[in-house]
Amino acid sequence: MESMNTTRRQFLAAASLTAGSFAVSSLHAAVRERALQKAIMWGTVGVKGSVLEKMKLVKAAGFAGVEPNGGMDRQEVVDALKETGLRAASVCCHTHWAKPLSAPDDATRRVGLAGLTLSLEDAKAYGATSVLLVPGVVNDKVTYEDCFKRCVAQMKLAVPVARDLGVKIAIENVWNNFVTKPAQAVDLMDAVGSEWVGWHFDIGNVGRYSPAEEWIPVLGKRILKLHIKEFDTRKMTPASPGAGFGAKFLEGTNRWPAIMAALDKAGYSGWGIAEQGGGGTAEGLKDLSDRMTRIFAS
Repeated sequence: MESMNTTRRQFLAAASLTAGSFAVSSLHAAVRERALQKAIMWGTVGVKGSVLEKMKLVKAAGFAGVEPNGGMDRQEVVDALKETGLRAASVCCHTHWAKPLSAPDDATRRVGLAGLTLSLEDAKAYGATSVLLVPGVVNDKVTYEDCFKRCVAQMKLAVPVARDLGVKIAIENVWNNFVTKPAQAVDLMDAVGSEWVGWHFDIGNVGRYSPAEEWIPVLGKRILKLHIKEFDTRKMTPASPGAGFGAKFLEGTNRWPAIMAALDKAGYSGWGIAEQGGGGTAEGLKDLSDRMTRIFAS
């Protein structure tokens, strides 16, 4: 009888071990299937140095890519990318805040469109497949309706350039009083009506309005790139909503497992680009990279 009990215990232990190994293997497989790659927005790389020196530190921290700004010294960026082996995940349009496509005067809109065009050309030179664009700003001089109409008109002018270069325009959700609901993002893309216009989804920026995991199913396949950013609704106040950004990765109220699951379901793969404070030192860059790895495994 004791022999039979011993055999039974051995069988159950072996079965438990096999099941546990399968669960771990399945977890690793799920992480691999996400195929997410880590990059960092150039404006958040706060270490001092030349473009090459900064990129070397970014590479050493564990990032695979960067998101340069439009209008940088193109050859310097190209050379630094080549020497470090980093890739351009995206290019951030450098004129969209100061010279928005929604501006009331045509002269400002022309400068904004020229900036978008230059950024698209930069992206082509760097091998990036999209340009991040803040399309416009709603304020006391620009209504939501006017912003919508002007942005659509200007993006339609840029679409032929994007198509010829093979670089898409990726609209970002920011705190510009414009597009605060996922359905509004869809309306904007539908109004432009081009496969060359998609969405650069900023996970942290929507924290002020609604959970990121509620946006992802609506945007779906139109998500071209991701900004990875933490938000903490507990820190946000009516007088200072921006205080919500005062949290490190994984220490805010973003529900990362739900966000990652929503991205899985939407079929997203590609770049996750950090836009997060803390990148002012080599150690800070490494911490950002390590925390992103944990986020992607959520």
